[in-house]
Amino acid sequence: MNFFQRLFPNYSTVLLLTVYIFSVFWFVLLDKSSEEISQSNYFYTLLEGIIPIWGGLYGLFLAKKWGGFSSIIGKSQSLISLGLISWGIGSLIFVGYYNLLMHIEVPYPSFADVAYIVSWPLWGMGMVYLSRATGVKAALHNRWSKYWIIILPVFVVGFSYYFLVHVARAGIISSSDDFIKVFFDLAYPVGDVVILTLATIIYGLSFKYFAGKYRWAIYFLLFGFFVNYFADFFFSYQTTLETFVPGGLTDFLFVTAMFAISFGVNSLDSRVVANQNV
Repeated sequence: MNFFQRLFPNYSTVLLLTVYIFSVFWFVLLDKSSEEISQSNYFYTLLEGIIPIWGGLYGLFLAKKWGGFSSIIGKSQSLISLGLISWGIGSLIFVGYYNLLMHIEVPYPSFADVAYIVSWPLWGMGMVYLSRATGVKAALHNRWSKYWIIILPVFVVGFSYYFLVHVARAGIISSSDDFIKVFFDLAYPVGDVVILTLATIIYGLSFKYFAGKYRWAIYFLLFGFFVNYFADFFFSYQTTLETFVPGGLTDFLFVTAMFAISFGVNSLDSRVVANQNV
């Protein structure tokens, strides 16, 4: 199996990359458009639902080849895929129902957040199983790994709290309605950092797992969760300052994150190992 076949082990990964390249050109056109918000902006954000739902469904198909929930990799792939589907459903509710049907520009918090928030424990559990498969227990004996688990979450939560509460709100939470938004503003980064910490540790082990044949899948998962943190952060920050624009940079970051996570989970194809006689 050559480099191209290893990077694109199935047609879904090729399809995902094609759709993402299309989304990049679409975003550039929206960015250069003189009209600030149009229907094209809202239709662009539909990609935030379409990409993860497709990636999740195909991920569930691939998980069956690992044995589904009877194997650690199958569990990991299934849970991450279910997280993608849940996130995609949240996006379709956000755009399809609130934006296009109800004409509510920024429905936050909303029922869409219920689907979004469900994706976090699914992704978290999926990454825990993936960490078990790649031998994270052994890695935790390493002093650097122990420090990383403590330092990264504290830094990211502190960073998020400072900018979302002290900078965006001048340190003031003014009403009970605002409390709900603050909860989601901080819940999303906390969920992101847990997943990102696990993904970073797994990254260091990916070269050993199956002789490193799935390191590209780990790269994309790590990159996707990293971008998703910043997308969540900017969304919370912009909605607080009331500067969020549908189809803008924040939505492009979400599209990028969902593409990367979908590409990563679809790259965990058991045929990569079978074709290399591992």
